[in-house]
Amino acid sequence: MAELMSLLQGFETALTLQNLLYCLIGVSVGMFVGVLPGLGPVAGTAILIPMTYGMEPVSAIIMLSGIFYGGMYGGTITSVLINTPGETASVITCIDGHQMAKKGRAGVALGVAAIGSFIGGVVAIIALALVGPKLAKYALQFGPPEYFSLMFFGLLLLVALMGKSLIKGLIAAILGLLLSLVGMDPGSGAPRFTFGQMELFDGLEFVVVAMGLFGISEILLNAESKMKLDKPEKIKGLFPSREEWAPTMKSIGRGTGIGMLIGLIPGASASISAIMSYSLEKKLAKDPSRFGKGAIEGVAGPETANNAFSGAALIPLFTLGIPSSPTVAVILGAFIMHGLTPGPTLFQNNPDFAWGVIASMFIGNAILLFMNLPMAGLWAKVALIPYKLLFPLILIISLVGVYSVNRSIWDIGIMILFGIVGYFMKKLELPTAALILSFILGQRVEFSLIQTLASSDNGLLILFQRPISGVLMSICGIILILSIIGGIKKKKRTVITGDFEL
Repeated sequence: MAELMSLLQGFETALTLQNLLYCLIGVSVGMFVGVLPGLGPVAGTAILIPMTYGMEPVSAIIMLSGIFYGGMYGGTITSVLINTPGETASVITCIDGHQMAKKGRAGVALGVAAIGSFIGGVVAIIALALVGPKLAKYALQFGPPEYFSLMFFGLLLLVALMGKSLIKGLIAAILGLLLSLVGMDPGSGAPRFTFGQMELFDGLEFVVVAMGLFGISEILLNAESKMKLDKPEKIKGLFPSREEWAPTMKSIGRGTGIGMLIGLIPGASASISAIMSYSLEKKLAKDPSRFGKGAIEGVAGPETANNAFSGAALIPLFTLGIPSSPTVAVILGAFIMHGLTPGPTLFQNNPDFAWGVIASMFIGNAILLFMNLPMAGLWAKVALIPYKLLFPLILIISLVGVYSVNRSIWDIGIMILFGIVGYFMKKLELPTAALILSFILGQRVEFSLIQTLASSDNGLLILFQRPISGVLMSICGIILILSIIGGIKKKKRTVITGDFEL
């Protein structure tokens, strides 16, 4: 009951004219970057963070969150109509979505995807509203050892789940941790890795690093490829036939459950939830041969899972202060930039902010439902904008945005440097998401470790002596062992098949 009253107060905040406008801007930009192949919610959020300087914190996070879940909706449209996923989570939708479009059922595919996305997103937000405050109260019992163990657990999961190679994931994560050490030592105040440059004494600016790794690198990657997009399929009708409603709703229900579960796991992604949902639907189908030929369940399940994931991924951020995906890591950076600390105290210290953002997500999903049903054809035409016009515009926005952070040419140089780093990382299949997540968690991991050691007479043994941290560290050990064993088995298979890629 208390949560319901708090949520109603949150709607008072979200329904102000200013916050409604920023919610509309956020979901519209999310749709835009989701529709455009080569961009995505991570790049879109990173590029627009500088635009939130001077804004109220609640308005800024409402807008950036709208980009996050709006991007999940947008990627569906081009997957169905022109067989080109706008972002990675929509790749699986191409399999059956475009086949439905070829059969003249593009409208049905988009309608089912929009309805499933709305249901999955709203159910995940309800879970955030109900579970979030209770989990936050429990997390208030955490001390430095529990926080260190929890964040170490998240980092380890991130390395294990991101990328094709454990070694490459470790390289990226270690690089991110090293970058987080740049600046003043929190214990002694001595400068580290600054090379005598005054600009580095405060550390690397998260916004600058994120814009380079995700925004500039994507521009460089897509500028070298020639993408030819087909004319969108025509949209006729938006709803499935009467006999298709029952299996469709079952798929939506299963997709919601899978998306919410995967969203709670640090280091997971919407792509994982979509693939798992598609695999489950195919396994449960009476006639699996329909999949790949235009099965409606192959669209409903994965698309629902995508958006349930985006809502559930905010639960660890709001309650524990841990980002569970690259886009959420960027949003965490925006929290810090606006002087907010996500975690157990968020609902206590900033209730108006927390509940205002949650309420805005209900409004944003309703707006997106309208955008995806009658306006799908219009969004599909956006994807046909020539890249030679689009990418220079994005580059100019990025340069102006990063300069506006500190009015510093130095920041522009750092952004371009990390853009080049991100470009080569993607070429080498090093997960940039692992770098940015470990970079943003690095300082918090270090600070909690310093606090843990300061309060312990037994050094690191305290991590295993306390029940919660002991269980988490034991799980970390199991994950590490299983990852190493899996890597060895994979290496043996590649040697046998003659594939020598790392």
